[in-house]
Amino acid sequence: MCWNTSAAFTPVGFALRGPASRKIVWTLGDAARLLMNDWPCDDGEEYVAAVKACVDAISGKIAPEQFREALLRAAEEAGIAALCLVPQGVAARRPDLPSKAQR
Repeated sequence: MCWNTSAAFTPVGFALRGPASRKIVWTLGDAARLLMNDWPCDDGEEYVAAVKACVDAISGKIAPEQFREALLRAAEEAGIAALCLVPQGVAARRPDLPSKAQR
């Protein structure tokens, strides 16, 4: 199982309601804790799909980025704002992102 893997997983931030209002998901383990402990509703179709996708990603059946897409769909379903994060230095390694010199 790959609980703490962050390879190929672009971090995403969530704005939840309540005292723990901001969460950043860096790893599959972070995502599992968010879905189980902090998610505002647990009965939506996209939520259930995200939980299944999380288990599949942790067990290596799907890529972490596939799970990330399911997580973003669940956030949209629940009305949770999501902010896609790009770690510093990633723009230099990814041709689809502008580098600092191009900004």
